[in-house]
Amino acid sequence: MFCDSCGNALQASQGFCSRCGKKVTNAPVIGYPISSRVQGHIRLVGILWLAFSAFEITGALVLIIIANTIFLHLHGGPPPEARMFLHPFLSFIGIVIAIKAAAGFLAGWGLLQREPWARVLALVLACLALFHIPFGTALGIYTLWVLLPAQSEQEYEQQTRAVA
Repeated sequence: MFCDSCGNALQASQGFCSRCGKKVTNAPVIGYPISSRVQGHIRLVGILWLAFSAFEITGALVLIIIANTIFLHLHGGPPPEARMFLHPFLSFIGIVIAIKAAAGFLAGWGLLQREPWARVLALVLACLALFHIPFGTALGIYTLWVLLPAQSEQEYEQQTRAVA
């Protein structure tokens, strides 16, 4: 039997819920306890970080390939001064995006495994993703909504202890 207000498990002889204080009616409430926000959304956040990172790594690889073909080996097209500047610049940007994608893969995997460090990494990446319009912004807002509140921190720590 569970409280119909907060989902706390109740004994048959209880008159009031020990968590929220609501009076228990005589009719038993049968069902499942209400899951927390973190528990309900953490798997989806982890999967979304894996998918978003796959798109980012694809873009990073395309950028590195373009930098190493068009701006390095082709003799037509951009002037030599532009090629000398754009090749290292685009290669650097591609490497930075690839590192960010690797961190996103790590955060997604960590969230799915309920690793203690994954919440902090996901929050940092969510703040960076806010500037990646439109999908990164949506994922960043969703991640912050799920993981940022203090209550979410406590719930996530409980889940990491339960897994370990």
